[in-house]
Amino acid sequence: MTRKMIALIDGSIYSESVCNHAAWIASRTGLAVELMHVLGRRETASGDDLSGSIALGARSALLQELTALDERRAKLAVQRGRAILDDAKAILDKAGVAASIHLRHGDLLEAIAEKEAEAELLLIGKRGEAADFAKGHLGSNLERVMRAVSKPLFVASRAFRPIERVLVAYDGSASAMRALKYVAESPLYRNLSVKVVTAGTATEAVQKGLADAQAVLAGAGIEAESAILPGPPDEALGRLVEDGPFGHLVMGASGHSRLRALFVGSTSLEMLRSCRVPILLVR
Repeated sequence: MTRKMIALIDGSIYSESVCNHAAWIASRTGLAVELMHVLGRRETASGDDLSGSIALGARSALLQELTALDERRAKLAVQRGRAILDDAKAILDKAGVAASIHLRHGDLLEAIAEKEAEAELLLIGKRGEAADFAKGHLGSNLERVMRAVSKPLFVASRAFRPIERVLVAYDGSASAMRALKYVAESPLYRNLSVKVVTAGTATEAVQKGLADAQAVLAGAGIEAESAILPGPPDEALGRLVEDGPFGHLVMGASGHSRLRALFVGSTSLEMLRSCRVPILLVR
């Protein structure tokens, strides 16, 4: 089976960023790219049954017009979906990366569940077409996907920038260890500058945990720096990402101690809202 990633494309301003990040990942890992656009049921379903509110004499003609409009709307939705995928593929082609396209109908999570086993990595934009940028709302699909998938999830920021420095949030939990192992094993992070950080007090146990994390990376040929950050983890990591500056954040999708809050409840969403770099979530 071909090793691949699945990039979810919705036609929003983030779609170009998803494509550019997919091209960057493919160039470093050799993963094939499959671009997937999912047409929701609302986009292709027939409209409401209005027959009960149409006068008897006009009912037949109007129902025929409504049916024709519904059919035309469904056809336009399919055409638009294909155009979105064609435009996305053109971005990958320009970057010299071959990509396949896949147009699906139905629920997004059901489509992902059917395809997830084929992929090593999933990509999605932080926000979609309906997101409220002024209020900093995340895309509703991102929240659903984030909670549902089991494979690593790469959340693309609004604009692509070449990534040279990577920040790894680490708290010793099982998911943090898997995130660390992913960084150690994936060619995506070869020859990049890596820093491992945790939030909390500099106890002996915390310091040993960071030293162990550095040893794991060193065993893979990655000489990583480390640091212990004071303060709430979302604020501390956010500041470090900006001040570093770092171009990418890698995290476990759940954890314990002070970092656990990052991906349980509203604090996790706040981190995704405020962090302006792409984030890799590993379960």
